[in-house]
Amino acid sequence: MRAKDIMTSPVVTVAPGDPVKRAARLLAEHGFTALPVVDDADRVVGVVTEADVLAGRVPRDARRRSGAAPDAPPATVGEVMSDSPACAQQGADVAELVATLLESHHRAMPVLAGTKLVGIVTRSDVVRVLSREDADIARDVRRRLMIYGGPDRWTVEVHGGTVTITDDYDDATDRHVAEVLAESVPGVVRATVRYRGADERGD
Repeated sequence: MRAKDIMTSPVVTVAPGDPVKRAARLLAEHGFTALPVVDDADRVVGVVTEADVLAGRVPRDARRRSGAAPDAPPATVGEVMSDSPACAQQGADVAELVATLLESHHRAMPVLAGTKLVGIVTRSDVVRVLSREDADIARDVRRRLMIYGGPDRWTVEVHGGTVTITDDYDDATDRHVAEVLAESVPGVVRATVRYRGADERGD
């Protein structure tokens, strides 16, 4: 799978000069955990998260405060965002993207085509793809294989997102292509391709 296969597009964005309250409203309205921050040229310059808009904006109970009044919280997105965010190109392998999300403890990653923002991938996007029904995955794998090798050549079985493809022909190149095509289908965890004749011989 590639980032472009599972990303959310178009993307809801904010600008560095937008009020933090606007970012909070957009996060709440759309159920997002993060928003890309773009400049006047639509280049990604940061990411603002739920944690960013929460920091310093929930006042303590006045009965528990002592001393001087706390400073006013930052007013603009640019003051609270994380700058120089990690981004992925639209052709990036989702496995690598997920590894980066987990290692960095981020919940979302902007997706680019060159320098242009074209989407965003969140952990929820990945979980949604992994939860696809096996029947839906099998249908999509069969459709891609049919375009490549014809309607009756392949047998496809899917269990728990793992795809097993049986090929009527013994061709190593075609098996590799079939594996690549299958693993590009959202929801596929792993794909293996075998020659039907090998089963008949008991190999």
